Amino acid sequence: MRVRNVLIAAAAGSVAAGAVAGVGAVLLGRAIWKGFREISLRGKIALVTGSSRGLGLAMAQELAREGARLVICARDEAELRWAQEELQAIGAEVLAVPCDVGDREQVRKMFEQIRARYGALDVLINNAGVIQVGPLHSQTIEDFEEAMRVMFWGLVYPTLEAIRDMRAMGSGHIANITSIGGRIAVPHLVPYSAAKFAAIGFSEGIHAELAKDGITVTTVVPGLMRTGSHVNARYKGDHRKEYAWFSLGASTPVTAMSAHRAARCVITAVKRGRSSVTLSPQAKLAALAHGIAPGLVSDALGMVNRIMPGSRSTSTEGFTGKESRSVVSESFATKLGRDAAEELHQNPEQRRTDNATSGPEALLAD
Repeated sequence: MRVRNVLIAAAAGSVAAGAVAGVGAVLLGRAIWKGFREISLRGKIALVTGSSRGLGLAMAQELAREGARLVICARDEAELRWAQEELQAIGAEVLAVPCDVGDREQVRKMFEQIRARYGALDVLINNAGVIQVGPLHSQTIEDFEEAMRVMFWGLVYPTLEAIRDMRAMGSGHIANITSIGGRIAVPHLVPYSAAKFAAIGFSEGIHAELAKDGITVTTVVPGLMRTGSHVNARYKGDHRKEYAWFSLGASTPVTAMSAHRAARCVITAVKRGRSSVTLSPQAKLAALAHGIAPGLVSDALGMVNRIMPGSRSTSTEGFTGKESRSVVSESFATKLGRDAAEELHQNPEQRRTDNATSGPEALLAD
């Protein structure tokens, strides 16, 4: 009897192993097939949130080169028009909609405009974000609420609107721009990391649920990128020192990926229907280390935190990067980051200067 039970267990184990191997082979085959197969984006309707500047603008430019018809949105209407003009200059068809994606009603109204003009989206890229940098004691509950409002609810609201139409079509592509900070909680970025962790959970969850509806969801996990966004982040505590270390990390080729290269990687992932993509070798290495030894990585970050800028001040006031300049942040080491900020519309005051020198009629141009 004992021998029989052993034989039955062995047979059952073999069947289970065979089933697992079979499923693995099918999934591997599908992954390889997707890696070679790319859809065309020509003529597709694509919305990029937070696309007036930074990575959002770079992705919109890449989509324009692919022949997509663009919908761009951001909170600042003047900055949005600036991006629209630049995209139209390279031949893109662009609908620009001022919208705060953290406001459910504004998102609903934006999708009404999209449906009225195009019918439905083919591609949604959720990119809008905010960054608060500083020690935990300088962060307020409002900082956490703002991070969640923009980077979690600001991802959920557009996605749920888009899904409704994509399900009816039986197809669609959604890419959610998260962060390595959503895999590994980084000191002095706690509100940001918390919101990005939530975004990854949502993105990976809907990927599993929407595949049966013909909708592909890609979770994009970037590391640091040279988007110039560091100049508009909010810095607290010893804000000049906080801006100094953050601007260095967001500027050098060793630590930060080019925004245009990142944009190409995202659009390629959308075209290939990738479920997940981690951008930059540094981010991949960090994610691997955390996956293998999360406790050790957390302890190491605790040690790093000890040498990060401290502040005994109880002030919770925040300052932009432009208000936190120092010798370090304006040094040669951060030149690539400053160049990216200039190129990707992170300095809207430059736009106002250009308009002023072009005469008052320039302000009336659409």
